[in-house]
Order: sequence, then structure tokens, then C-alpha cells
Amino acid sequence: MTSKPIAAGLCAAVFATCFTVSAEAAPAPAAAAPPASAAVTHGPPLQGVCIFSFDNAIGLSKVGQYVEGRMKQIVAQTQAELGGEKTAIDNDAKALDGQRATLDQTTFEQRGSQLQIRASALQRKAQLRDREVQATEQKAVQRVSQEMEPFIRAAYQAKACSILLQRNAVIIGNPAMDLTQTVVTGIDGKFTQFAFDREHLDQPGVATSTGGAPPIVQTPGPAPRATPPKPKR
Repeated sequence: MTSKPIAAGLCAAVFATCFTVSAEAAPAPAAAAPPASAAVTHGPPLQGVCIFSFDNAIGLSKVGQYVEGRMKQIVAQTQAELGGEKTAIDNDAKALDGQRATLDQTTFEQRGSQLQIRASALQRKAQLRDREVQATEQKAVQRVSQEMEPFIRAAYQAKACSILLQRNAVIIGNPAMDLTQTVVTGIDGKFTQFAFDREHLDQPGVATSTGGAPPIVQTPGPAPRATPPKPKR
């Protein structure tokens, strides 16, 4: 996902354009079928050559659609959290601007500096939330990908494929070679949703990158035996 960072200022940043969930943050929907006028006549399917679209499988599957909806909820919650804090800062900034004529310069500058500190903290928080939303989406899609793998293998073997090509690497291909719908049917029969929440990268012990193996913890072995001193001659 490539959610845009939230620019936090005293009276800047429109939160409606801060996070982009649609096609960037959520699984891509299935490609639209070409119009009838663009229909082509395919040659016979190539023996052993198969096609699969992961994006279409995510978009068509029930669990992929669930992930898309859940991600929209998480982004909306994040926008509400940051939007509330930004509104408070904006209101305080407007109030301070209205008191400019009645405050001495030192007091005005001190309060302005405090507002700027709050705005900078909100900007850092917004950047953190952006990374968390990205990590959440990546982790959810990785889970779906792992669950799909056995169905991809099964469809590959059932079709007696010799090679499996990504659909986005093929301009036009005979649909008879496409395994996507077979995989979608399989994954829909296994599960349609799973619980997940926004990742929290600010908690101690939470890695900032998704995926990868856990760190290896080595168990110390027995202490080496002490070598007795040699007798003096």
C-alpha cells in the first residue's frame, strides 16, 4: 500500500486526501472484461502453459473482498484519530490568532511555539500511522497469499501445467489456460475472513518490517572445563 503521509500543520493539510485506500491500499479488483467489439479469437490452448492472476484472485475471492473492507475501516479509524487532533490544533491556532492584539509578544510567541510542537508531534504520529496501515495491509495480503498457495499448486497439477505465468505479464491469453477462477473457488471454500487490526509499530519488540523469519535465540552451551595448572618441576 502506498498511503500518502499526512502533512500536519497549524491550518494546513486536508485530511480527505491524506490516506488513499482504493486501488492502492486494498487488493486490486478483477480486470474488467473487454467490450464485445474487442473480442478476439483464441488459438488452441498451449499444452502445459498456464496463467494465474494473483491480483484478480484477491479481488474476486471473498476473503480478499473482506480484507479490502476491513482496510477501509482501519484507515477511517486512523483518519478520525488524527483528524480530531488536527482540529484541536487548528482551533487553538485560530484562537491564538484572535488574541494577538491583546497578548504581549513574548506570551504570543511562547504559545505559538507550543502549538508548533503539537503540530510537529502530530506529523510524526501521522507518519507512524501511515507506516502501520501499510504494514497491516501487507501482512493481511501475505496471509491470503499463503492460504492460496496450496490451491495454486493443486490447480497447477490438475491442469498438468509445465509453466505458470503471471497474468499481468501476458497481453492476451486463452482463458482456457487461466487457473485464477479455480483457485478462487478453492479459497472461497476454505475461509472468507480472518480477524486483524492495525499493526502497532511503536510498541517495544515490534519489528518495523513485515515478513522475514523471527530472530534466532541461541541457547548457551555448558561452560568449558577449566584446565588444571601443570605441576611445577
